[in-house]
Formats: sequence, structure tokens, C-alpha cells
Amino acid sequence: MNVLFATSEAYPLAKAGGLADISYALPKALKKLGVDVRIIMPKYGNIFFNYGNKIKHLGSFTVPVGWRRQYCGIDLTEYNGIQYYLVDNEYYFKRPGYYGYYDDGERFAFFNRAVLEMLNFLDDFKPDIIHCNDWETALIPVLLKAHYSGSSNHNEIKTVFTIHNLKYQGVFGREILGDLLSLDDYYFDESRLKYYDGISFMKGGIIYSDWVTTVSKSYAEEIKIPFYGEGLHGLLQSIGYKLSGIVNGIDYDIYNPKTDEYIYSNYDVSELNKKVKNKLGLQEELLLSVNEKIPMIGMVSRLTNQKGIDLVLAVIEDILKMEVQLVILGSGERYYEDLLRYYSAIYPAKISTNIYCSESMARKIYAASDMLLMPSLFEPCGISQQIAQRYGCLPIVRETGGLKDTVEPYNHYTGKGTGFSFTNYNAHEMLHIIKYALSVYNDEKTWHKLMEQAMNRNNSWDNSASEYKMLYKKLLK
Repeated sequence: MNVLFATSEAYPLAKAGGLADISYALPKALKKLGVDVRIIMPKYGNIFFNYGNKIKHLGSFTVPVGWRRQYCGIDLTEYNGIQYYLVDNEYYFKRPGYYGYYDDGERFAFFNRAVLEMLNFLDDFKPDIIHCNDWETALIPVLLKAHYSGSSNHNEIKTVFTIHNLKYQGVFGREILGDLLSLDDYYFDESRLKYYDGISFMKGGIIYSDWVTTVSKSYAEEIKIPFYGEGLHGLLQSIGYKLSGIVNGIDYDIYNPKTDEYIYSNYDVSELNKKVKNKLGLQEELLLSVNEKIPMIGMVSRLTNQKGIDLVLAVIEDILKMEVQLVILGSGERYYEDLLRYYSAIYPAKISTNIYCSESMARKIYAASDMLLMPSLFEPCGISQQIAQRYGCLPIVRETGGLKDTVEPYNHYTGKGTGFSFTNYNAHEMLHIIKYALSVYNDEKTWHKLMEQAMNRNNSWDNSASEYKMLYKKLLK
């Protein structure tokens, strides 16, 4: 079985968010199951800074982008046994960052067409499945059926499309149908790509792919209702026959407190007494009060309303009145950044706000914190809560999407659980659960047991990769 995994970012070559981790870890897990899976992604300008000496140029051709013929180079590199095809066009991709440009519609229209054109060029690899991810690769199933149905290199290929976050759909003007995609007005229809007055790449991927997955079972149901469906809930209800949720995992080789080089002191579930050294180290580094008895709550998050920052700010004075420390890492909307900086200035011994993104600091927070706060408005899957459990840091989450699927709330009567949860998007309900978690924290024996249960929970990719392999097999029957 050959699978081409199409993505706009993949660890370690390019990372803007969780998609990059998934785009590396899932292929890695599938490879262990005997699937020949290869990644294809754009060759961004900063890739060669770290990998230029390992990149092999395979050749070049031109790609039709509407009336244009654009240069496309195909390069190959390898990381930990995974092969990466890199689509090279300096005009489109040799820029700082990955997204947010005025011509993103054209950039990724080119990339989608280049993926399919590459199959006429490659001799050693013919995919049975093309696995597409989010709006940046969502047109591959559309273009495959529209332009390549008569091609012997393409006509037996099946497509899987994974929705990582329905909020970001890749919506562009109607004119790009002909100008960039060589598609006529047949596709400007409610049953095809039309989305209000424009077109949605995401909608095209949902309709034209052979199967659609989301990144958790709960999110697969939530997106069928208006609140979560982002205007596509009716469509998602109608394609239930080809829609399923497969929860994301985390890479246990990367996220391992026993071997993690970023943290102050390594430990595992049999050496939980060493975890406290990470708290002391982080308290000292961030100029917080150094005291191992003070419970520490971490947040590693984009600072947006999706992540529940509104709830935190609504009761932050109440939180900081308690015997607790709050450590926040992330960036996002200026309003949230400024307010969190303000509280850090007023309570410097109790709250540390770090407005940047850093993998090393994130790992330190997971290892040092006793709890991780994730009060999301919606969360397709989330990986922070899974990493936190791996590090013995108990998540406090809102019951939505993947948070509901991956965190078992503590049950006082049975002793089972790997974290704490609340149901409604309500600041005082969240505050009540934080207070409850702090009361359990004071019971050292119970807390130790919960840490062990969290660390022993299997959040690896093993089960999910097996589900994907079974899905691929089903499509190829």
C-alpha cells in the first residue's frame, strides 16, 4: 500500500502548529505498520537552512495554474526514515513564514496541482491513496476528478481528506475557478465549491474526496450542528456515510520526560519524585516564588477566543487570589496579550506571561506544572492535553471535541481519571473545577495516583494509525 501524505507543513522542516506534528507522527506510525507513506509539502525558504545539505533534486516540470505555466522543482529529503517530497517554486514559497499572504489562494492552487502533476514525473512511487489535510490541500480531490480522470497515472487513486480545523476553510473569490484552477462555472454551485459569493477549498475537499475524517470522534459529531459547523453543518450531515473521527495521538519518542533534553530533570512514572525539580527550575527561571508546595497551572496556547482566554480573564483575579501560580506561553490577539502582561506586572510572583512560541519552554511548562488549563470554546483534537498527561501534568479542560475524547475526568468514588473537566462555556464553572482540582492536589496520595494514571494512558499514534490503515484498505477494496 502506497500513501502520499499531502500537507502544508510537517515536522521538523516547517512548523506553524499542531498540523506539523501530525504530518510527521502519523506517517511515522503508518510506516511501522508496513505502509509505504511519503510526505509532500512546499519547499519553504527556511527549509534549506537546516536541510540543504541533505536535499536531492529529482527534476523539474511546469504546472498549469489557469492560463499560466509555472516552474515546479521536485526535491527529496529524508528524516528518521520518512521521505519528504518538496515542491519548489521560489516565487510562491521562498518567503518568511508559511501563510497569511494576499495570494495564498494562488500559492496553494499551484501546490495542489503540482502534487498531481508530480505523479506523471515520478517513476518509483505511485500512490494508491492521497491523504490530504486541511484547506491548503483540499483541492487535490477536486482537481484529480476534474482534470486527471482519464490518466493512467491517476485514475485508480483514492483520496482521504482530514479536517483539522473547520474554522479555516480557504475561502477565495469566484474568479479563481477559471483563473487559477481551470474549472468552469459548473463548479460555482451550492452542491460543489460555492460558498456564499466565493468558493471554499475546504468544501471542495469534503465533497470530492472518497472519505473524510476529523481528528476526534466528538468533533466529527459536533461539526454537524450550526455552532461548530462554520456554515457547512448541512453538508457534513449529508455526507455522514463517508465521515468518521479518528483521534490524533502524540509521538512518544519526541514527548518523553525520561529523555527530553529541554527539561530541567528527566523522570518517568516510576520516578515521579524527580518531577518537582522541574517546577523549582521553572520558578527560578521565570522569577516566580520558588516553592515546591505551590500548585502550578500551565497554559500553552494560542491567545484567541477559541482557546477560552475570555474565560480565564473573566476570573483571573479570583484565580490569583488562591495559593497558585499561573504560567502562560503563547501569542495571539493583542488584546489578550496586553491584559495578560498587565496581570504579570501586578502579580509578578504569581503569574508569568511569555508572549512567544518556544518548543523548549513548552516542554519545561509541561514538566513543571501540576495542571494544564485548556478551557476551549471548541477543540477539534488538541495535543497539549495529551502531552501534559504524558508528563504527569493533569489537564483541566472543557468537554468539547478531542478534549472530551482524551481526558477522563477524575471520579472521586472510583478513583479513576486522568484530569478534570467542565461542561459549559462558563467562567465560573471553570473556576469551580479549578478549585476542585486544587482541593484534590492537597491530597498527596490521590494526586500521585492520578499522575500515574495520566502517564500510563496511551495517547500514542499506535491505535489511530491502525484505524487509518484499515480505512485505506476499505477504500481500496
